[in-house]
Amino acid sequence: MLFSELPIIEPILRAINDEGYKNPTPIQEKSIPSILKWRDFLGCAQTGTGKTASFAIPILQLLTEGNSPKNEKTFSKQRKIRTLIMTPTRELAIQIEESFRAYGRYTWLTATVIFGGVGQGKQVEKLRAWVDILIATPGRLLDLMNQGYISLRDVEIFVLDEADRMLDMGFIHDIKKLLKVLPEKRQTLFFSATMAPEIQKLAGTILRNPEKVEITPVSTTAETISQHVYHVDKVNKNPLIVHVLKDPKIKNVLVFTRTKHGADKVAKFLNEKGIGAEAILGNKSQNNREKALANFKSQETRVLVATDIASRGIDIDQLEYMINYDIPNISETYVHRIGRTGRAGARGVAFSFCEHDDLEFLRDIEKLISQKIPVIEDHPFPKQVMTKSPPKPQRQFTPRNERSEKQSSDFPNKREKWGDKPNERKPAFARKEPTKREWKPKAPHIDGGKKNFHSKNDAPKFGKPNSER
Repeated sequence: MLFSELPIIEPILRAINDEGYKNPTPIQEKSIPSILKWRDFLGCAQTGTGKTASFAIPILQLLTEGNSPKNEKTFSKQRKIRTLIMTPTRELAIQIEESFRAYGRYTWLTATVIFGGVGQGKQVEKLRAWVDILIATPGRLLDLMNQGYISLRDVEIFVLDEADRMLDMGFIHDIKKLLKVLPEKRQTLFFSATMAPEIQKLAGTILRNPEKVEITPVSTTAETISQHVYHVDKVNKNPLIVHVLKDPKIKNVLVFTRTKHGADKVAKFLNEKGIGAEAILGNKSQNNREKALANFKSQETRVLVATDIASRGIDIDQLEYMINYDIPNISETYVHRIGRTGRAGARGVAFSFCEHDDLEFLRDIEKLISQKIPVIEDHPFPKQVMTKSPPKPQRQFTPRNERSEKQSSDFPNKREKWGDKPNERKPAFARKEPTKREWKPKAPHIDGGKKNFHSKNDAPKFGKPNSER
């Protein structure tokens, strides 16, 4: 099917052609006609299948045609926010705004993005201007709402993108707060890469008779992605990644680590080896993150190291290689990571470094994706075979009444054992008790003109002796 065969108006179709797209992906093919009917929509599709365009294109068309139930306010002098799109990360919010600008370049609609980590001054200035579509992360949105800069009473379309990631990052309470202030009469679009029971429960509370589309089975990987695993010891991961990057075919590669500290260490190590690398982390400033991402897209930086928080916010066309430096402990996260490659039917290659402690995680991943990941054994850093050390011999205890004469002789009477040998330190019970010291009265002394005695026997007898009486 072609985009021209879908019910898309000419200005948006012209913008799609300018972007070089001709054939819609399966999720786009099924979602665009449904959303154009003002129906609630529940879409489950793996990462990299074009979910952003699947809701951006119909939203632009609905707002452009003015077919909204509130169309009498559409062309008012002070236009309000008519569409709210919630995303979990800053990177993803920026990319969604870029998609709206690209597909809506021939329309009169404006889109604005707000997110935390930067000053709010410029974002507030944009909100005071003409805004039809607002893309936001939960924290900054609630903050500006509390300050009175944002009103959601005119929202007609609410989009919750990457809903499963929102729950993983603990945004469920923020979502519930927003649902209380959103108009009840609205269209809700719900997109998620996975459909866990918690996601289904959340969808059931905010959607009304939605059309459900599930393009692929839950948590499966794209067939165009070639997956491989290296078994390696933890201490050899750094030499192994240098060995892998010696391949001249790898022009640029995305590396995932489990922690921010680990990402910084990997980037620093690669730079020391003469391999250009940058880390994109949540605790860095937005300017540094955008600069690192721009350098990677232009291939000025060969390696971009990231954590799972930024994994869904990185959307790079024709990214072919990625490396799981640390295998994730959540199986679904593996699907999201490798989904950065092989986008829109392109070829992708995913390498994973598996140490001994990650074997259980690897088995869970293979069980989830229902396939065995091929192992690359031909490399200079194979994992050492771990063998169990022999058990320590346990000391056997024999009761006293069952000991033989020889065993009894090994435990002589302590009092007999400690003899009167010269220079031998005897235990406390073998030492002689000290003799009692006899009491000797001290000489009396003069105190304030009076004689004091230490005992009453030392005091002189008063009166005359009997001989003198």
